[in-house]
Amino acid sequence: MSPFQLTRTLPEHATDAALRADVLQGLGRTPKMLPPKWFYDARGSDLFEEITRLPEYYPTRAEREILLARAPEIAAATGARTLIELGSGSSEKTRHLLDALPELESYVPVDVSESALTGAAEGLLAERPGLRIHALIADFTTGLTLPESPGPRLVAFLGGTVGNLLPAERAVFLSSVRALLAPGDALLLGTDLVKDESVLVRAYDDAAGVTAAFNKNVLSVVNRELGGDFDPADFDHVALWNRECERIEMRLRARRALNVKITDLDLLVRFEAGEEVRTEVSAKFRQDGVRAELADAGMALTHWWTDEAGRFALSLATAV
Repeated sequence: MSPFQLTRTLPEHATDAALRADVLQGLGRTPKMLPPKWFYDARGSDLFEEITRLPEYYPTRAEREILLARAPEIAAATGARTLIELGSGSSEKTRHLLDALPELESYVPVDVSESALTGAAEGLLAERPGLRIHALIADFTTGLTLPESPGPRLVAFLGGTVGNLLPAERAVFLSSVRALLAPGDALLLGTDLVKDESVLVRAYDDAAGVTAAFNKNVLSVVNRELGGDFDPADFDHVALWNRECERIEMRLRARRALNVKITDLDLLVRFEAGEEVRTEVSAKFRQDGVRAELADAGMALTHWWTDEAGRFALSLATAV
């Protein structure tokens, strides 16, 4: 058997259809919104990698610190023979887990990007020729069917990405993960934690303007893919802390009244001066809240690790 398999569970034109639906619905409602997944074309992915290296953006460093310090404990607690990573991307952080799981036989990265999956697999197999990789081109937010693989299995969802989901969406997602878990399997979940507002806002509004370029990149995606005529210079990047919901919200604010045509959708979008499009929410968590959300989905929190500064957490949960 080949050490690398690639399975497409996402229909070939599903991404195009989803973009069209999200833009049509999101820009036709009040207030306007666009989902954050559309940041990530090649340019957006490069910008995000740059963001992770910025001094203001702590989550990536904090999570890496935990993985380096706690990977042996994660391995001992799970005994995982299969690692399943949701939204795997470049699989860069996963290497710390792969190195620490002595019983690991199989790695199942899940992502919507075929190029990201194949690129990551090439690097991993060069470093770990005994590892079997079965990559899935899939959208893990719409349900997932996993390939046969040896247990126990560890499902990893890192990076704090779970915070991009609204509470009702998180409930559905966590329940779908619970449905994947057999007895002995576990979920490793990365969550950014509630902290000082100024620290949070700086992480999403850096001095160099990289996050602003990342935020505006969604307009370039709409222009290229759907024949839009957005001028990113017509919008300001906004990052604010929603105290009531305990989340960062990223928005694009129109600098003036304007009309935007999106040719492929036969859509004219009107903006008032100062009108905003919400492009991302990033919820921040507390341990009790994570425990409760996991419990509601049928999982029990068994381990909780933070970085030394208490900025970010990795939690381990099992099915109940």
